[in-house]
Amino acid sequence: MKIAQISPIWERVPPLRYGGIELVIQLLTDELVRRGHEVTLFASGDSITSAKLKPFHKSAVRLDPDIKEPSVYEHILLADVYQQAHHFDIIHSHVGYPALSYASLVKTPTVHTLHGVFSSDSEKIYRRFSWQPFISISESQREPRLGLNYIHTAYNGIDTSIYHFQAEPEEPAYLAFVGRMSPEKGPWEAIKISQATGIPLRMAGKIDTIDQEYWNEKVAPQVDGDRVKYLGEVSHEEKVALLGGATATLFPISWREPFGLVMIESMATGTPVIAMDLGSVPEVVAHEKTGFICHSLENMIAAVPKVINLKRQTCREYVNTRFSINSMTDEYEKAYQMVLRS
Repeated sequence: MKIAQISPIWERVPPLRYGGIELVIQLLTDELVRRGHEVTLFASGDSITSAKLKPFHKSAVRLDPDIKEPSVYEHILLADVYQQAHHFDIIHSHVGYPALSYASLVKTPTVHTLHGVFSSDSEKIYRRFSWQPFISISESQREPRLGLNYIHTAYNGIDTSIYHFQAEPEEPAYLAFVGRMSPEKGPWEAIKISQATGIPLRMAGKIDTIDQEYWNEKVAPQVDGDRVKYLGEVSHEEKVALLGGATATLFPISWREPFGLVMIESMATGTPVIAMDLGSVPEVVAHEKTGFICHSLENMIAAVPKVINLKRQTCREYVNTRFSINSMTDEYEKAYQMVLRS
């Protein structure tokens, strides 16, 4: 197949530090190439891929201080894709609703992977183009009330070979939190769990402008550099070491997380996950086998001492079986065939 992959404009492929969507795109794109497909990746010029790269700009938008109107570059990207649509058998968009109107104007089918959640505003355009084919990244992400044409679910996958398995956590013990420093991700709640259990917490992740006030007022005052450490945005290698050495990774979300890549990254290193029962969590974590699915902050606190009874090798094997690159790519190939047959 001749396949076009459209990446978001904010990060390069693969991301330098934070960027779960871009990591998934890189793994999927390279595996499709390995399987013999002719793949073109529309992404920033600093992206690294085995596919044919079509850059929309020299670098990722987030890294260019001269860009004042990012949406302009999103339209440049989409215009480039759809002006060349006749060269492809299928177009695979990872950018959400901005691609919907473009996709309706060409004969080449576009399949849309939904990586996020719906807002009251975005629901309007999704309803208008509900007939286009959509792929969810978890069953819980789906919104039946919108009447979207969901054709398949494809769980995210990772390359476990670049996640070092750690048979035992480090001593002295610590808990890990990796994610955006935003209210819905729960860094403040992670701190509360750490304080209640007496186990130090190490946190890593970016602080978006929109979350700066939340960070300054609620989270930063709790960060003392000793019991609670904030490591900033970390590299892949630093993230793997952080997750692998932890007694448990905390995932105290307060929103319907569409997938939560850090959960499978943690389990790949052998570290169990203690997560709130929202969104995709029950589909990603095997309760009492690779972690604990909890219904309150108190449940999460009570689960921390129990993780020592879980086998870290089980966590690793679970990811290899359920969330590998091969399994993810298999599901996307099935989805492409569904679209082409219809």
